[in-house]
Amino acid sequence: MFIYGIISTILFLFTLPFYYLIRVIAGKYLYGWDKKLGFFENPKLGEKVIMLHGVSVGEVNALENLIKQIKQEFPEYKLVVTTGTKTGQEIALKKFENIADFITYFPFDIPFCVRKFLNRINPTVVMIAETELWPTFAYHCKKRNIPLFVINGRISDSTFKAYKFFKPFFKQVLKNYEEILTQSEDDKNKLIQIGATPEKTAVMKNLKFDIKRRETQINIGQSDYRIIIAGSTHQGEDEIIINSFKKLKNEFNDIKLLIAPRHLKRAANAGYLAKNTGLSCGFRSENANFSDNDVIILDTLGELSKMYSICNFAFIGGSFNKTGGHNPLEATVYDKPTISGPNIHNFRDIYAILSKANSSKIVKNSEQLTQEMRKLLSDKEYYRQTCENSIKIFNEHQGALNTVIEKLKNIL
Repeated sequence: MFIYGIISTILFLFTLPFYYLIRVIAGKYLYGWDKKLGFFENPKLGEKVIMLHGVSVGEVNALENLIKQIKQEFPEYKLVVTTGTKTGQEIALKKFENIADFITYFPFDIPFCVRKFLNRINPTVVMIAETELWPTFAYHCKKRNIPLFVINGRISDSTFKAYKFFKPFFKQVLKNYEEILTQSEDDKNKLIQIGATPEKTAVMKNLKFDIKRRETQINIGQSDYRIIIAGSTHQGEDEIIINSFKKLKNEFNDIKLLIAPRHLKRAANAGYLAKNTGLSCGFRSENANFSDNDVIILDTLGELSKMYSICNFAFIGGSFNKTGGHNPLEATVYDKPTISGPNIHNFRDIYAILSKANSSKIVKNSEQLTQEMRKLLSDKEYYRQTCENSIKIFNEHQGALNTVIEKLKNIL
């Protein structure tokens, strides 16, 4: 580890000027580098600190319910959240600004940065989401008797092959972890094959599936119809879903559409698009009812997740542009099939699970979207099976949050 520390420091100092120059030429700011180097104001958190790390958007989203639960279970502890990317930091600040006591960037994995970071944060326990193996950070945590966990651990096939090639090195690194908790047996076995101690490696399931239904009574005249929800739509997606719905309305006269724009300022435009195609349309803020409208625009805050309970299936927005998709589990938790466009990188691992279980369908274009919607509406057995698959996949993957909480109780 001493040699690794020297090599990583030399390489970092050697490449830093070149990387900085390239970023300046490209007009891109080096986000968070001062904090990653350890140059941030000492937050003076005291002696009781729980630290959680999620590198980017997907990992931070996965930690949301756990962080809220930790705040309730361990109110005497300060809560620190770290990320590795600019987008991860933005999401963390948005979600946890009023929950976490301190939010910052994870340090560069070189000795002086790690030491400076740990001196200021002084964590009682550290939990890193998914599988970021930072050798220097792990070594210094072990040296300071700070329990270090991997939670919600997973490892892709490509990463597994690379790590396995350096198994003797990673075997030493993994000895510094208190425990490694994975999403699946496959992930567990891969980590053991690259050197994790079997006795310290276990399956915890997937944190992202630990969401609960919102049991709320909703009556917007949906009882006599089959409801399609287009959730968290972005610019350009309202047109796509409206055009598909318009085509299918000629075949299935019992269908209705609820559109929930991701940003409320676009609600009026979504309504205009619907009316411009000849569909009757109303707004939730005006108490619109499906008995009078083909389309309802959800232009109120905080209602989308409960609305999924009344739909037959849902299109998840942000997936036909560069947004990267939104969380399909908000609909799946109600046993509802989901459809998404091809750009789902924010929730790629979740979509991989749902697609493999035939609970969710990823389509490439508007034509495929219409075809999948038609199949769900016309093929009763296909629809029934996708709903059952949604139930099954949740039962298989829930329970991770309680596992982590119990681990923390044992440590703290």
